[in-house]
Amino acid sequence: MSTPGIKASLLIHPEELDRTWIHRCTDMNLTGLALHPVGGADAHQSLAAMLELLDQPGYRQLLDEAADAGLDIEYEMHALRYLLPKDLFEKHPDWFRMNQDGQRTADFNFCVTNHEAMDYVAKNAANLVKKLYRSSSRYFLWMDDVGTAACCCPNCSQYSPSEQQLMVMNRILQELQKDNPHATLAHLAYTGCLQAPEKVKPLPGIFLEYAPFDRDFHRPITDDCAKNTAQWQPLEKLLQVFGCDTAKVLDYWLDNSLYSQWTKPPKSFQADDAVIQADFQAYYALGFRDFSSFACYLGKDYTDLYGEPDLSAFERAYQDVKEKH
Repeated sequence: MSTPGIKASLLIHPEELDRTWIHRCTDMNLTGLALHPVGGADAHQSLAAMLELLDQPGYRQLLDEAADAGLDIEYEMHALRYLLPKDLFEKHPDWFRMNQDGQRTADFNFCVTNHEAMDYVAKNAANLVKKLYRSSSRYFLWMDDVGTAACCCPNCSQYSPSEQQLMVMNRILQELQKDNPHATLAHLAYTGCLQAPEKVKPLPGIFLEYAPFDRDFHRPITDDCAKNTAQWQPLEKLLQVFGCDTAKVLDYWLDNSLYSQWTKPPKSFQADDAVIQADFQAYYALGFRDFSSFACYLGKDYTDLYGEPDLSAFERAYQDVKEKH
């Protein structure tokens, strides 16, 4: 279906999955389709709702059809609060992060140097991936969906937010590989974790996922505007740490949830062809061979309002890098 070494996939909300999306992906010769529960402060609830969908025979049939059509099925989600529920705070306040005021709080993430908390998170992660129907062995269990919420306790504060995240991913991967030696896991370079880790090294099987959320979406990623420069500059060091062979871009070219300000009904959507083309070429030149975009809010409720969305800009950019490769 695809040129070896070049991958492309789209991320949609679980409730948007239908045969239309399967046909869209196969018609564009994409290699994968990922389910992305809604992020934000209630991401743990969205994740739980997705797991309920995965128990339904009709929904599993859709995933079977997608996988049988040659699409890699993956799940990309802010999972931390699901893995460490905040109702544990009363019994284990030391498991949770210390904020800048020196107070333990169950708002986001956790105390990554607390070994009991780390083990709890890792074991829950291993249980979670067993519920991800037809999933590939490549996993995406992101930290909480917040810009800066690292632990500031005396032990954790010596590590940057990116280093704290990598400590968690390394430990989770160790647990996943007990059941699946082929498991790999994403380190998400996103908002407060864009800087490359220095004190912590990725274990084999950790790969880079670069998601430049704070960019200017209407200018190429290499544009010298302040926003895009801040997103682009860390990439070289990130690729030095994690390598290019498995690195994955997760951009927002088709993310109508973002352009609709995460509010339904969705707005009419028009992809920025020039930006997508320029970005694919820039990422490819830097060494990326795996390209993905959020494509949320383009499901049935969108087509009922506006008709079929135009995804051709993404398809053309993907074909261009395949031909170059």
